[in-house]
Formats: sequence, structure tokens, C-alpha cells
Amino acid sequence: MRKTAKTTTAVLAAGTLAFGLSACGSGKNSSSASDSSGPLVVAASPTPHAEILDFVKDNLAKKAGLDLQVREFTDYITPNTATEDGSVGANYFQNQPYLDDFNKKRGTHIVPVVTVHLEPLGLYSHKVKSADALKSGATIAVPNDSVNEARALKLLASKGLITLKNGAGNEATPQDIAENPRKLRFKEVEAPQTPRSLDDVDAAVINGNFAISSGIKPAKEALVLESPKNNPYGNFLAVEKGNENDPRVKKLAKLLTSPEVKKFIEDKYAGSVIPSFSRHVLRVSPRTGPTPSPGVGPVVRFRAHMLHAGQFSRN
Repeated sequence: MRKTAKTTTAVLAAGTLAFGLSACGSGKNSSSASDSSGPLVVAASPTPHAEILDFVKDNLAKKAGLDLQVREFTDYITPNTATEDGSVGANYFQNQPYLDDFNKKRGTHIVPVVTVHLEPLGLYSHKVKSADALKSGATIAVPNDSVNEARALKLLASKGLITLKNGAGNEATPQDIAENPRKLRFKEVEAPQTPRSLDDVDAAVINGNFAISSGIKPAKEALVLESPKNNPYGNFLAVEKGNENDPRVKKLAKLLTSPEVKKFIEDKYAGSVIPSFSRHVLRVSPRTGPTPSPGVGPVVRFRAHMLHAGQFSRN
């Protein structure tokens, strides 16, 4: 039985408003999120993040001396805002390009701690059995947030369905398409709604977590699936900057990258979710504090390696 607390966007929004009013002028939330002697509350997407955390909670946390509480969210915004305001102590749902974009646009200070897994993005269809069977003028649904839309377009480009302009990066949109020989059309929808769009479009690019929670088996059903090689979209445990050394966070990071979690992911998701363990390191400047290592990302240096459980990249 799942013991995870589920939180809808509407309920959280109301709670956030109430917190904002009660905390005006008093700084950060003084809840257990900032009390290292209390439970660690982690915001997570239902699948597979909360499922992985529930496994840790039910099988590993007690022995490690960790009081872990899991709170589910069904959107990509409130887990970060709740982490920023102290409503939760950490979150587990996102990848580095998304976090970089979120911090930049919203002025938040969320940093990654440890990468746990990769959910390959996939192209799916109820109408054709291969990407090559897509007809001229076919409509493809893509996530409407900037990072996942760019990721979707890169996936289509990897199959040769489109060609992107030189320099199209993590905020690419259909306007950045240089060649579109099949005259494909794109329907932008909220990421959680992409599985539901399959009956209304010719194909849809769907995030792994939403595919799995909709009963889709990415490893078997995707027409095109992202390669895990050198993939920057690994999902990680994240906290507000300054909380990386919280003893509870360190314990959870160790448990999430344990052999037991690796086996759980491999057994439960059968290739649709891939263990991808790596540690995130901030280089500290004496004048400005934590800064990214040069040449990679505006927030932190990100290095994702497909490693055996319990091993980390140290170079």
C-alpha cells in the first residue's frame, strides 16, 4: 500500500498563499524542512520518483536512521517553489536543463545533489507502428514547457524527421526547425497531458514518467527512444542551495544510489527507467560562494555517467 501523501497543485497553491501571508516579514518557513532533527519531506512526481522514494522509505530508511516523508506533486513547478520556500526539504523530479531554466526565470536557488535515474523521452503513436510511417502533414504533440519541447525536437531530429538550425539549444521551438521534409505539424500541450493526446494526434512525444504512469511501456512501445549515452537529462535529488550538507539529505543521497535501489529500478521498470548515478559538485569561490565549474551550465557542473550502483564520478 502506498503511504505517500499526494498534493494537488490547487491545494498546494492555497497552502503556499497561506504560508506567504503568515510568513510575511519572517523569512523562510521554520518547518521541519529546515530542522535537521525532524523528518525529511521530499516532493516528487508520482511515477517513478515517489515509487523509488517509497521503496527507500519502506526498505532502507529506518536502518539508516532516516525519517523520510514523501509528498507527491503532479506538476513541474510547485516542487521547486515548495523547496525554495521551505515547505519541503528536497525534491526529486527534474533534470539539469529544466532546473537551469527554472532558476533563471524564477530567481530560485535550487541545486542538484545526486543523479539517480534517466527516463528516456519517447515518440509514441496509436496510429502508426513506426516513425517512418508518419505521413506528410502529420501532427505531433510535444510538451509545451521550453526545455522538454526542445528535448522533443532533438529526439525527432535524431531520427531524421526534422533538422534543427545550428545552435538550437535547450530552448528550441518549432521556429528553430531548419528542414521539415514531411511538413510535420506540432501541437504544444502540457507535459502531463501528452499521453491523453495520443488519440487526437498522429504521434506524441512523452516524458518517461508520464508514459509509465499512463500504462505505456517505453522500452517496448516507443517508436523512437532517447539514447542514455551522454544524456544530460538524468533526474536528481535537489535542495535549496545551502542545504546540500544536511545529514538527512546525505543519507537519502546514499540510499538512492545504493545497489538495492539500482536493482529495484531495473526489476520494476525493465529498461523504461535506467539507473544513472552521479554526484554533483559545486566549486566554491571565496568571493562569490558556490559557482559552477567553467564551461557547463549556469548553476552547477553536471556530469551524468552510467555507473554501477554505489559508484560516483570523482573527476
